Amino acid sequence: MGADTDVGTGSTRTGEFQEGAEQADSDRDLPFRERVRRNPGPAATWGVVIAALVAAEFGAIVGGLSSVPPWGWVGGLLPGAAEPVAAALAGAAERAADLPTLTSRSVIDNSGYQTPSGWEGTTLGLSPAVAWFLRVCVIYGYSFTWLVVGWWGYTLYRRHYRIPDWTPRDDVVNRFRRHSWGQFGLAVVFAFVVMALFAPVLGPTTVEQNIENPYENRIEYYDDETGEVESIFVGDANGESESRGQGDNNVGPLEYDQYDRFHPFGTLPDGKDLFTFMAAGARVSLIVGLTSLGIAGGFAMVFAMLTAYYKGLVDLGVVIAGDSIQAMPQLLFIILASFVLSDTWIAEVFNGGLVLALLFGITGWPALWRAVRGPALQVSEREWIDAAKSYGQRPRITMQKHMLPYVVGYFLIYASLSLGGVIIGIAGLSFLGLGIEAPTPEWGRAVSAGQPYVATQSWHISLIPGILVVIIVTGFNALGDGVRDAIDPESDISDGGDESVATGGGA
Repeated sequence: MGADTDVGTGSTRTGEFQEGAEQADSDRDLPFRERVRRNPGPAATWGVVIAALVAAEFGAIVGGLSSVPPWGWVGGLLPGAAEPVAAALAGAAERAADLPTLTSRSVIDNSGYQTPSGWEGTTLGLSPAVAWFLRVCVIYGYSFTWLVVGWWGYTLYRRHYRIPDWTPRDDVVNRFRRHSWGQFGLAVVFAFVVMALFAPVLGPTTVEQNIENPYENRIEYYDDETGEVESIFVGDANGESESRGQGDNNVGPLEYDQYDRFHPFGTLPDGKDLFTFMAAGARVSLIVGLTSLGIAGGFAMVFAMLTAYYKGLVDLGVVIAGDSIQAMPQLLFIILASFVLSDTWIAEVFNGGLVLALLFGITGWPALWRAVRGPALQVSEREWIDAAKSYGQRPRITMQKHMLPYVVGYFLIYASLSLGGVIIGIAGLSFLGLGIEAPTPEWGRAVSAGQPYVATQSWHISLIPGILVVIIVTGFNALGDGVRDAIDPESDISDGGDESVATGGGA
């Protein structure tokens, strides 16, 4: 009887194991949406947190998207019949932008003046320096929360919704987490991106008030002689806050001017706030850099797929085109083309930013294409590509599903390295007076403006922007090195790496 019971129990357990295996196999075939529907708890919790973060900055998000290219260019390109629609969308964006947000100036205001009884106009009566620093901490804390929530979402996906217990992507992430140089680059790039995204509220003042229209805005200050609160145009106040390296004619880093305005980086030779200039310039550099990288990367990836798949004359044609472009001095060509296009409508878009983005993209794709051409040719010789061809799969599907996932990692490496080069190229052109046109802020113009004062007490005008350019370019290079070492391409040279690459591409 005992034996029969044991046998029966064993049969039952075997049946349960088979049922569990069948259930696992069936779950493996379920689409991602169905897996979430069966276990909605983790995804719902993560979604609620994301919704809360968006709600905290909803007005700023809508206002930023409506003003940043390419959305900011759409209104001028729409036909006349669509103008009412564009006007309605612009009005809705303006109303949304007026909503109070976590990081808005109205929540933590640093504009005020000092009276004998203390600071007036600032949040909680804090000094402008403390109020500004508090707002900066809130902005970077909010942005860092997005990073933490994004990582948390990835861990939820890996734990609850991803079918494979392990993929090569896990090793890439683990290697990068141990790469201190790459993490330094990530921290620098994160700080730069946050400065660009939150430029309108990150500075102690605004671009519109301090740089673009200083004689259409006024500030209040306390006059010690009259004992009254007076007002003055921002332009006139800037004229008395210049940094020109002569005597007392200087407002350095972390100093106040005579109108109780705090300047974290000091002022420019025309009295405008340097930190506000730099924050807005970071947005310009990021927009132009990403746009040019998108153009160059699009050409590079398409040509890499085509030349690796078809080879022969297609590869030869792209090689000739790429070599012809690389034979020209890039910066010289961009200078000449910018001058030729300076009187056209395209030069008016973003004050010449679109022209630079197009020129850097058109002249930069050959280098990116050569960087990813080798990996694309390597994967085109793998067995699964031949199998896809033998089964009659369309070339576009083969390139998209079986070749692109292998190459995209290499593209990310060289794209991060190229973006730093574009940023320093834009700064160099602006230093020569050939980049982004005034009054749009750009880092290279600040370096050029401070060049005559390098050896004076106004050294900050050139030195601070120059140091930031070096740090940003180094950060992008460090991030590229970290991604390269994390991906570790040499692990895929052996035949034993084929399975892992295939799994990683399909995971």
